[in-house]
Amino acid sequence: MLYQLPNGKVIYISIEDYLDLTDEDIQMFMSMDCGEYVRNPFKGSAVESNTKEKYYDFEFLSQDDELLNNISSDDDPFDDIIDLSDNTEI
Repeated sequence: MLYQLPNGKVIYISIEDYLDLTDEDIQMFMSMDCGEYVRNPFKGSAVESNTKEKYYDFEFLSQDDELLNNISSDDDPFDDIIDLSDNTEI
């Protein structure tokens, strides 16, 4: 696992070593100038290993599709209550 020291450098340690880590160990790592500055925050993550290309088919549903344009409104029960055609002045 990657562990970032208080000075900003990152070291690789196992989970067992992390669980046994003490404040003296951290001070020792910093005094020996161990680790390196990470330029890529996703280094070693699953994001880096995802090489599969994504394919988007934008022509699957065309914008001219009659079924998409003729969807009935969900506001039909409220059309008799709300009359937006009346110009009321406040």
